[in-house]
Amino acid sequence: MPEPSKYELRGVSAGKEEVHKAIRNLDKGLFPTAFCKILPDVVGGSGAHCNIMHADTAGTKTSLAYLYWKESGDVSVWDGIAQDAIVMNTDDMACVGCTQDILLSSTIGRNKHLITGEVIERIITSADAFVKKMATYGIGIKMAGGETADVGDIVRTIDVGYTTFARMKREEVVVNRIKPGNVIIGIASFGQASYEEDYNSGIGSNGLTSARHDLLQKKYLAKYPESCNPGTPEEYLYSGSLDLMNEIKVGEQKIPLGKLLLSPTRTYLPILVPILREYKDALYGIIHNTGGAHSKVLKFVNDHVHIVKDQMIQPPPIFELIGRESGASPEEMYKVFNMGCRLEIYVQPDMADEIMDVIRAFNVDSQVIGYVEEGTKGVEIRLPDQEPVFYKS
Repeated sequence: MPEPSKYELRGVSAGKEEVHKAIRNLDKGLFPTAFCKILPDVVGGSGAHCNIMHADTAGTKTSLAYLYWKESGDVSVWDGIAQDAIVMNTDDMACVGCTQDILLSSTIGRNKHLITGEVIERIITSADAFVKKMATYGIGIKMAGGETADVGDIVRTIDVGYTTFARMKREEVVVNRIKPGNVIIGIASFGQASYEEDYNSGIGSNGLTSARHDLLQKKYLAKYPESCNPGTPEEYLYSGSLDLMNEIKVGEQKIPLGKLLLSPTRTYLPILVPILREYKDALYGIIHNTGGAHSKVLKFVNDHVHIVKDQMIQPPPIFELIGRESGASPEEMYKVFNMGCRLEIYVQPDMADEIMDVIRAFNVDSQVIGYVEEGTKGVEIRLPDQEPVFYKS
């Protein structure tokens, strides 16, 4: 039996193996290889329509926001947390072609002794601002209220989650049908998209438990014990050498580490709207590299599909920093973090350049990062001057 990774020793799981084991016998919906579960239309009773319901949170990124807020007094840091939790829902739904008529409801649990009303207001108003901004790019999201509860007995600081619901035509659903001969367009998670206000480190909302503890100094454990799991061995808590305010060189800029780690999860909705409109029939798959990162695609392919990623996007500074501080292997890094590529589109080779032109129009980098061949089900990542990394389902 393999030794547990530091990520697992901290009480988290990149691949959520226990969760997937628990649900393995549940109905997989109308289209089992679709990125989201597609349900019959229980709302309208139409055989031509379907329903999609999705729930997700900002994860442990809220603990990092709590640290930065307490250290700096900057309440604006919570704006990105709302976006993190929303994007983890909406961009999953976009992977099945859903970008319209989405209902959005929040579930926020806080420890009232530590999280002020000002923080709650900031999260709620920034969510509304995100929805309005997406509307300017043709994305239809409606706020539907939600629940905010004071549950300090079970939430150490704050948990921010959203649930989304939509009804769409079955014929419009994008179903993953990834096959040998496809190439993989990798879309960058970092930089500054035309619809973003600042540089985005690309960190997203996955792997923040490792990022926080591998990078930050032990002093944060003493000052803010409520920011971490008391059941985790102390040697794995805040075991890094850095301060939240340490400036990290990114190109010609110097950005505080805390700001890099709290970069809002980039949404790909503005990019996917024109791609879905113009190229839907050319899409063989859309994969959002969230939990499980570059092994995620294994949930959506058959037993005879072998994924080769041999031209990976160069990871941005935040991941290089995490790798150096943690000493984690490439195998762990590419399963925990998106490594600068959080969305993949699978197409035939002759369509790649045309679709990448659409992506680049938003000032977002993309490139063909690999291909699909027939073989044993798995993902193989080939990195320069290193042994290949393999993932199997």
